[in-house]
This record gives sequence, structure tokens and C-alpha cells, in this order.
Amino acid sequence: MLRRGAPLFTLTLFLGAALLFLIQLVFARMVLPLLGGAPAVWNTAMVFYQAVLLAGYGYAHWLTTKAGRKWQPGIHALVLLAGFACLPFAVPGNGGPPGDSSPIPWLIGVLTMGVGLPFFAVSATSSLLQHWFSKTADPDARDPYFLYAASNAGSLAGLLGYPLLVEPNVTLRGQAWGWMIGYAVLAVGVLACGWRSAQTTSSEVEAPRGRITGKRRLRWVLCALVPSSLMLSVTTYLSSEIAAVPLLWVLPLALYLATFMIVFAQRPLIPHEASKRLLPLLLVGVVMVIATVVTTPMSLLAALHLAGFFVAALVCHGELAKDRPGAESLTEFYFWMSFGGVLGGAFNALVAPAIFDRVIEYPLMVVAAALIGISSGKAGRHLAWAVVPVVLALVLVKPLGPMFAFGVASLTCFLLSRNGIRFALGLAGVLLVAGFTGEGGSRVLLTERSFFGIHRVEDDGRFHSLFHGKTIHGVQDMSRPKVPLSYYHPEGSLGRIFGAGVTGPVGAVGLGAGALAAYGRPGQAIDFYEIDPVVARIASDPRYFSYLSGSRAKVSIILGDARLMLAKAPDARYELLVLDAYGSDSVPVHLLTREALQLYLRKLAPGGRIAFHVSNLHLNLRPVVANLAHDAGLVCLAEDDEDVTDEEMKAGKFPSRWMIVARRLEDFGSLPDHGNWEVLGSDPKSPLWTDDHSSILPLLDFRLR
Repeated sequence: MLRRGAPLFTLTLFLGAALLFLIQLVFARMVLPLLGGAPAVWNTAMVFYQAVLLAGYGYAHWLTTKAGRKWQPGIHALVLLAGFACLPFAVPGNGGPPGDSSPIPWLIGVLTMGVGLPFFAVSATSSLLQHWFSKTADPDARDPYFLYAASNAGSLAGLLGYPLLVEPNVTLRGQAWGWMIGYAVLAVGVLACGWRSAQTTSSEVEAPRGRITGKRRLRWVLCALVPSSLMLSVTTYLSSEIAAVPLLWVLPLALYLATFMIVFAQRPLIPHEASKRLLPLLLVGVVMVIATVVTTPMSLLAALHLAGFFVAALVCHGELAKDRPGAESLTEFYFWMSFGGVLGGAFNALVAPAIFDRVIEYPLMVVAAALIGISSGKAGRHLAWAVVPVVLALVLVKPLGPMFAFGVASLTCFLLSRNGIRFALGLAGVLLVAGFTGEGGSRVLLTERSFFGIHRVEDDGRFHSLFHGKTIHGVQDMSRPKVPLSYYHPEGSLGRIFGAGVTGPVGAVGLGAGALAAYGRPGQAIDFYEIDPVVARIASDPRYFSYLSGSRAKVSIILGDARLMLAKAPDARYELLVLDAYGSDSVPVHLLTREALQLYLRKLAPGGRIAFHVSNLHLNLRPVVANLAHDAGLVCLAEDDEDVTDEEMKAGKFPSRWMIVARRLEDFGSLPDHGNWEVLGSDPKSPLWTDDHSSILPLLDFRLR
């Protein structure tokens, strides 16, 4: 398949795509210690990368249409050379982020100065090299789109290679130097491809594949927008509603890239028509589980959502591949594809959190995939037929329950799947009825969404519970509002820590429902460091939780990333620091590094202690904290308070794992004599986390529980 010039072009495209993914991951890791692990940081970075990628495609289109063939390699050589001005890349040292205003403009500036030029240069590689290849005498030059499969294979290699190979074994500084070497090799390969293209002439002139109209461009945009949005929607839905597993975002993104590899291959592994026949069945299954709010068994449901997304993306991208223009319009085609991807990403990252209080974008894109992926006939009686599953759902939901009603209604939609409009309207109707009918069970008092996730307060008649997706972040018994519950129970590890005597100021990273405030004493100060203003509003509202308003201590909430905000606190202020930010799927690694611990120690009063709540379904963080303590010359105690009876669970006590460190054993007071505390030494099998080197991969338990 790879004859004459094809191997050179293929390998160069593969390397360029891998570098394009790696630079995004590496530089974002560099910025995290300055701005925290907030999703807003990643969202902003992704929008920046997508915008520059679009600019790169636009530049490639301009270069191939406005500059002569012999001039193109020289012009692009200057662009590649300019990229070296930023290498090896590093975060510019001209001041940190602003503390009293939005850091987004600062972050955009840092990204532009740090990686803007090399990222722009690499982003043009794929479409530029495919255009140059189409001008060679290679037998495959008439249809160079198979090279796009090689490009996406490189992207997939970069995506999987970073968490599996690069991050666990190479420091950030080493990653930056390694990327620069790869960039130099890429520059040589790109120029070699340009020289080869300029020296040869295709012996055949390809006939144009249809006129490029505005309607055709719009379809390209939509076929790229829906899978882009659907990928992010599935990731959010799985993380918040099915399984809060770290690195889960890798799976949808890997499947997304794989679909491009399949549909643009010279001989696709999965025929397009087979994907289209399978799509209605999978979309019906996805709509059924969304409408019935089924969340178990987790592994099976996660597989269903991922399979539905994969086939939907395969069909949408297959439509793009079918409608691709001739090589003479290749760069324009990729520009509009990229534009659609940018719109999809911006919709999910920026628009949806501002206008939806739950993951509404997911069912919206499921319906859009049905419209795009399934052929539609005459408009006639589409709407009349689409009413049938809606009527069934409304009629059956009360007497038979939502599980049966929405199951039957969803299956009825499958009978409409010969027509895309009718099918999509039926799915939309079922989802709409399910949204208005509600889940049943506990009464939902509040649902609110921010950049940091979806928060929900539920009332089961006795307890108010604060959820972040599926993770419980706080519980209060409204009949005993002054008793701290869940992981903060008086008979648990934290209760024993406070029972050993804490009279001075307390700092707490992570607010939740504010249960720690119940331990406050008159005249004592408790400072909560919370990154999400929505959580602060919920915890401060007595209608939902009264821990803060009922505390005997003087309670303050300091908004912002804890590491940034703690740096502004007076040194030697706190007798106890409590860090509770590690329970979800997105662990803020920058709060568990050597540099972070040095900051905590500066803020700790003589004789003070630092408590870490390390309960996590999928990560064992004990060796991380133990190694940090050993490195700093501290004493480390740990307790697993996980033998909780059913009666205790019903009373509001949750299983938990806590660790506490201090400068001397005497600083723990009477604590070691109560409970099951054990002294921990370092773990030589686990590396020491620093701002320059950390990886959660060795700590992962991939089982969905």
C-alpha cells in the first residue's frame, strides 16, 4: 500500500500528529501547579488548542492555494524555524496568574507565548503533507486521504503513550527537551516531503468530485461537530453518572481517533453501511438507559455508552469520508472539518455549563447523530409517527413505572428507524418525557452546574446529601444538624483527630457540605479553601446545610485554588490543616507534591498537624503521602476506618481512610492511643511526587465498582 513516496509522508504525518497531542498534555501539566487542577483550566487550554489547530488548517489552505509549489516548502520552513524560538517550551516566568480576577486571559497569554508558534507549525502538517503528496507521481496520490488515517494513528499513539510511558518515566523538563528533538526530526521530514513534491509531477489530473457548495460545507461542519460534542458529552456523563474513574476520558478520545483511522483507510475495517445499520439499535439502547436512569451494572452500561458513541462517530465521520472532495480541495475540506470540531468542543466546554444544569448536551447530540446518520425520506407524516413512543411513555409511566414505560417507548422508536427524521423525533420525545417525569426516590432540592461539575442536593426525608455526579460530598441529618456525618463522623478518624485536642486555627482544603465546621469551638477560626463558588453557595445556605451557619467557630470561605490561596495566608497560622480534595475521579495532583507539602509546612504552627483524607474507590494514595512525609522528615500515621456496619451506615457514618503527618511524634498528643493508627514509612515502589514528576497510573485500580 505504501509505495514510492508514501512511506516518507506516512511516517512524517504519524510523528507530527503524535507531537501535536503530546504538546497539549505536557504543557497543560506544566501550567497546573500555577492554576490548579480545575476543569476550567483544561477547558480553556482545549479551546485554545482547537482554535490554533483551525488556524493551522487555514494557513495550510492559504499556502497551497496562493503560493507556488516550489515556494511552499521554503515558506513553511520559515514557519517551522520560528517555532524553535519557544523550545524547549516552559511556562514564561514573567509573573504569576492574577489573584483577584479571571485567570483565563493570563492563561491564553501563557499558552500563546509558551507553545503557540510550534503548535501552529505542527498543526498545519497533516493537510499540508497530504496536499503535497497528491502532487507526486505516486500511484496513490490521486486519493491521499488514506494518509489521514496515519495522522490519527499518530494522535492515538501520543494520547496513549503519554500516560502509559512518558509521564510515569520522564520529568516535565525531560519531556520538553524530548519534544524539541522530535520537532527537529519532524521539521527535517516535512522539508523532505516538500522537496519531493516540488521535484515530481503527477501524470494524471483528477476529475473534481462534485461542486463545493455552501450546503455541502455546512454538512461537513455538522458531521464533524456532532462527534466532537458527543465525545465530550459521553466523557462527562460517564464520569458523573456511571463511574468516577480516573483517566476515563482517554477511552472516548481514543475511540474518536480510531473512527477517523477506520473511515479514511484505503480499505475500511468496518463497512459504512454496516455501521449505519447498527446505529439505530445502539442509540435506542443509550436512550433507554438515559430515560430510565439506570446506573448499574456499571461496566456493562459504560460499554453500552462507549459503543453507542463509537458507532455514532463512525457513521458521522464515514459520511465525511464518503463526501470528501478531490485532492485539489483537500485543504479546504480539512478546514471545515476542523471548524466543526471547534464548534463542538466550544459548545460543550463553554456553552453547555452556562445554560444547562445537567448533561443535556448528551441526549441532544444523540438525537443529532440520529438525524445525520440515518437517511430520511419524504417529510410527510414524520411528526405523526414520532408521537407514538411519546404517547406510550406518558400512558404507561404512572401505572407501570418509568423502567417499563421508557423501555417500551424506546424500543418503539426502533420501528421508526427507517427514516432519520421520524426516528430522531421519537427519541427526542422519549427523552423529553423522561426529563419532565423525574427519577423518583429522593426529592431533589437543587441541581446546579459549574465548570467544576454538576452538583445536586437530595432530601430522603431524613438526610440532606450533596452529590458531585455520583460522589457524595456531604451529608447532614436534619434531626441532628450539629453532628458531623459521612467521612467526618465523631466516631471516625477525623473525630479522633479533633478529640485529641485542636484549639487553634484550622485550615480545610475542600468544603463539601461544611461538616468539619461542626467541630469548631468558640473563639476558634476555621478557614475553608474551596475552588467552586457553587459549592460555597450551597454549603452556606441553611435551607440545604447548616453546618457553617450553626458552627461555634468563626468560619471563613476562601474561594480559589487552595495552593494559590494558601500561599497568601500568614505563615505558622494553622494548628491543623485538613486536605480533603482526593475523593473524585479528578485528583488535583498539584496538591500532593513535594512543593505543595513545603507550602503546607510553612503555614503550619509549631506542633501542628496535617490530615489527609485519602478515601478513593480507584486510587491508593497512601504511598504518595507516606513518601512525601518521609522526604520532608515528618512522622506519618494512617488509619483505615472501613469496617462500618449497616446500622452505622444508616446513621450516617461512611467508611474512610485518613493519614496525618507532623514534625514530631509528640505533636500527635494522645491520638496514637485511640483507634487503629499505624506509623508508616516510605514506599520504595512508589516514586516521590513533585511538580516536575508525578503519575497516578501506578496507583490505579481499573475495576468499576
